Amino acid sequence: MNTRVKICGLTTPETLRAAVDAGADFVGLVAYPRSPRAVSPLRAAAVLEGAGMAQERPVKVVAVTVNPDDALLKGIAEWIAPDFIQLHGSETPERAGQVRAITGAGIIKCIPVSGPADLKAADAWSEAADHLMFDARTPEGSSLPGGMGLSFDWSMLKGRTFARPWFLAGGLNPDNVAQALAASGAPMLDVSSGVESAPGVKEPALITAFLEAVRATSPR
Repeated sequence: MNTRVKICGLTTPETLRAAVDAGADFVGLVAYPRSPRAVSPLRAAAVLEGAGMAQERPVKVVAVTVNPDDALLKGIAEWIAPDFIQLHGSETPERAGQVRAITGAGIIKCIPVSGPADLKAADAWSEAADHLMFDARTPEGSSLPGGMGLSFDWSMLKGRTFARPWFLAGGLNPDNVAQALAASGAPMLDVSSGVESAPGVKEPALITAFLEAVRATSPR
């Protein structure tokens, strides 16, 4: 299976275009004010337009949220019209159904992981989500649910099957992505801080390096 890649937390037309040109399958725009990668729905629309993606979209666009309220979801639907909403908070499957109804978008549900027992949380999402994402659990009291460069034992995913296709996230970068793929067998990958020079500052060269490393491990 060819590995699919999501470059998340893009904030400028230049880095969004770099992700597309390098061969990303998904691009993520973060609609969470506390994140150093946050863009409002209006700003996200400008980023998409500046990258030449106001109409034609060669990749899937993901709006990343954390416990979003209805007002934010309506703004996302109006200004971004994403293919997917990523739920990165404590949302329930029932809330995911409401999110889908408000936005018309598919659902990616992030499952925080620190040990094998955490993987069982995926069972509740077999019908409510289109995709799952397994990301490293952030420290207690953290203001961010992800994007901190943390990782977990990738091998706990090896050989596991889930009802929905899944992403591996957390602590990935161009230097360790081959190891992560070998350890986890992940069909999809999500990277954010691992292709940055500083929090929220994406580097086109690192984006390209990441995708080249994936292709070298899993020819696309």
